[in-house]
Amino acid sequence: MFKKNFTAVIVILWCEVAFAAHPLITDDTGTQGKGKYQLEVNGEHGNEKYGVDDEKNTTKMATTLTYGASENMDIILDIPYQYIRTKTPATDTEPESTKAEDGISDISIESKWKFFEKDGLSLALKPGITLPTGNRKRGLGTGRTAYSLFFITTKEAEPWAFHFNLGYKRNENRNNERIEIWHISLASEVEVVKNLKAVANIGTERNPDKTSNIDPAFILGGLIYSISKNFDIDFGIRGGLNKPETDYAILAGIAWRF
Repeated sequence: MFKKNFTAVIVILWCEVAFAAHPLITDDTGTQGKGKYQLEVNGEHGNEKYGVDDEKNTTKMATTLTYGASENMDIILDIPYQYIRTKTPATDTEPESTKAEDGISDISIESKWKFFEKDGLSLALKPGITLPTGNRKRGLGTGRTAYSLFFITTKEAEPWAFHFNLGYKRNENRNNERIEIWHISLASEVEVVKNLKAVANIGTERNPDKTSNIDPAFILGGLIYSISKNFDIDFGIRGGLNKPETDYAILAGIAWRF
């Protein structure tokens, strides 16, 4: 068995799933408000070991634009561009080799509708559609149109806020992956000092790999600092709770509302 070192870099990515409070994976019910926008730029570096020598490193950069179509509804357009670099170290019989692919991946359109809000409790639905615009043969797409629907709950009790996501994705694809994918996650936020929040997150999602019956699960912790009312910076660390999940990932990002 030989060692493989895989590095994937996404140069400009309108993320497949947009999250309102990076570095959290779990979304909240918050919307931008009619006519307002939010621009996010996020980065992630992950590391995963497969044995003594086998290791995968993944680096991503993501840009997400959200538009407030009404006071309680957002529209999110995701246009991914990917640059993937795969490096295979030399062995006794094979020299070191490098393979790179880049291009537009599968474009998706989502909306988030907050349909209930009372006494700090709010509920939202987030449907989405992903179009097969990426080149599947080059590893940039799934080859078929996919659909998703998330149910989102947020409960605010200052200085705390809690978020719960229950999601389903119809993962239509030509990559021999599972079609029925579910997601469940829980997150919390607390303001520790003025303009600084500590965040935590835990969750799991059905493994798209048909050969595995173990669903990847994660835990995450981080900080969000508000430089101003409309500009945040964040940092987080995500850890894998089982083998299918990436061992750890370092996350950082900014969010600008205008």
